Amino acid sequence: MEGLAAEGLRRHYDLVFRYVRRRSRSQSDAEDTTQEVFADAAAALTRQAALTEQQTLAWLYTVAQRRLVDEARRSTRRIDPVDVPLELAPTPESEYGPGVTAEIVHALRELPEPQREVVLMKVFEGRSFAEIAKRLRITEAAAKKRCVRGLEAVRAMLRHEGIQP
Repeated sequence: MEGLAAEGLRRHYDLVFRYVRRRSRSQSDAEDTTQEVFADAAAALTRQAALTEQQTLAWLYTVAQRRLVDEARRSTRRIDPVDVPLELAPTPESEYGPGVTAEIVHALRELPEPQREVVLMKVFEGRSFAEIAKRLRITEAAAKKRCVRGLEAVRAMLRHEGIQP
């Protein structure tokens, strides 16, 4: 990135981050989206004519808004945690009754969203950690860690209710 242009982008980082944060589900989502906005901006910088400060900021807001719309579209395709997991409905041959099923569903719903997403994709959809990482735009190690922590939390909640997983 050119020196003056890079400095112009850096000056607007906080403003764009606050804009994105107000419209994001979490701090980490906002950080990721803002990083993508500035990566896009850096890539496009060589193609852009010289912009004034106001034009640069307006352009960054436009890029941020487009990223937020993309994220909203992706999130509507994710599993709805309220409907999860229908696959746990007890069957007549199940050794677990509806009480255990209800506790598992409750424990899954109590997980923080990032952990719940990974656990559901891994356990119920059978996705690999590589697929999960790509879909959520995180590292494979982060996907594994979220899954481990999520499953540990579910086990702890079940033990608390007197159910030995």
